[in-house]
Amino acid sequence: MVKKLVLPLLLLTGTCCHAQTAAIRTLFRSITDTYETKADSTTNAFIESFMIKDKGYFNVSYGHYADNAYWTQAHAMDVVIYNYQRHKGINASLANKYLGYIRLWYKNKANNYAGAPAKSTTTVSTASDYKMFENPFTDDMCWITLTLLHIAEATGTSSYATVARQVFDNFIIKRASEDEATGGLWLPWNTDAGSGPNACTQSPAILIAAKLYQRYGTEKYLEYAKKLYKYTAANIIKSDGRVEEPPLTYTQGTFGEACRILYHVTDEAASIRSKYRTLAYNSLNYAFTSGRCTNGQNILRDEGHSGDQSIFKAVLIPYAVNFVLDEDMTSSNRQSLLKLILKNTTTLWPNLDFSRYPILFYNYSWTSPYTGADGDASMGAACSGASLIENTARMCRTITDRYNLGLLHTQCSAFAAEPENGEAAQLPAFTAAMQAAEEILANPGDFSTSQFKKAIDNLQAAYETAQDYTTGIATATIQDTESPSQDNVYDLSGRRVTGKDMPHGIYIKGRRKVLIR
Repeated sequence: MVKKLVLPLLLLTGTCCHAQTAAIRTLFRSITDTYETKADSTTNAFIESFMIKDKGYFNVSYGHYADNAYWTQAHAMDVVIYNYQRHKGINASLANKYLGYIRLWYKNKANNYAGAPAKSTTTVSTASDYKMFENPFTDDMCWITLTLLHIAEATGTSSYATVARQVFDNFIIKRASEDEATGGLWLPWNTDAGSGPNACTQSPAILIAAKLYQRYGTEKYLEYAKKLYKYTAANIIKSDGRVEEPPLTYTQGTFGEACRILYHVTDEAASIRSKYRTLAYNSLNYAFTSGRCTNGQNILRDEGHSGDQSIFKAVLIPYAVNFVLDEDMTSSNRQSLLKLILKNTTTLWPNLDFSRYPILFYNYSWTSPYTGADGDASMGAACSGASLIENTARMCRTITDRYNLGLLHTQCSAFAAEPENGEAAQLPAFTAAMQAAEEILANPGDFSTSQFKKAIDNLQAAYETAQDYTTGIATATIQDTESPSQDNVYDLSGRRVTGKDMPHGIYIKGRRKVLIR
């Protein structure tokens, strides 16, 4: 059937892709393994080894709970959310299992040790004393708020975003102060007197504000994002690409992502937008190439063994993958980061010991296996490793889906029903499937893996039906031949073709498909 044969044939014959996927074509050639099976194993093991399953949040180390472990819960849950997104619409059973953990995480307020009791639903209170996710640490609230926005994006449930908006409006931005020298805004990292701004508070706050503007279109959020950025750029960012001193992967990644989103949402001049795009790359690239953040060979370094330090890389990795998947970023920069991410993944994987699966531990350095005691195994280190493999899988699957949809769309574009025979009017499913594919290919970053897969399946099925309708063929098989006779040979549009030297391609002869190489 055509459905089974379209993509392999296209890959062999090198058919050109849809114009919007030109950058993806180049990226696709670099991928040798999608890592999806690996990610399924590591995310499951991460949950089995560290999650408190009836709560939806995570221990700080194997078997050890800490009531003040709050901000790290954001990045641990992000790993689960990314796996949920990969399986949503594809593997309903697994997706629903992980959705249950996401809901528990929310219900139990992500292990927040401060504030009022957790609510059991996503019903939002607009009162100023709404404290489900309020915390004295501003940066902790920022990370949790970003994960709430991630849940809303992944599940399509807007109430999570509404909660995120409330946290930002009622608690985060109300702590901001105007900086007279720059006209920007700065946030104290803590409610304690004398607490000043730092990169781990400013960067996620910029990102939240930009994403809230992106979602709601309310101008105040864009103004907040620009003012928070203005202060940060003037007082925190270094000229060589460092976000702070010492440079740490999580702040490098978050500032890079903030700049990438600002590029998309800002109303500023093209030169400013271009600056945001450059800063996004420089910040991410510094994390993967500087000897300050790596082992000197582009492998992200051991940044420390505390629960905070060991989870830093889990913040960087998803944002680096977002850059790779953003077709509005410079293609050469995307390719460079893709290779660096894959290099880290291929370094980590051989150093994982699956002999006790689903119990699985990670070392602080990805260049060697974990050899310590069970009780010392760090959730933060495991989260960083699981995030790397899960997001590598997300990256590879998304690129593959985009590439395949572009190839399929190109082949289908050659199909043309005969309007004078009324055939076009009889093929609304094919027309609708083509339009849906074109919408996705025009803005690929707005669509999930499951939406790409659905578009591919729908277009393949509609294409097959369209061919059958115009050629009168109920079933089809492939048969190699060098030069079929020209008697009653038709192209895939149902037109009769003649001539000794037909172009390479698929033709219909005697109710069978033949491939001319």
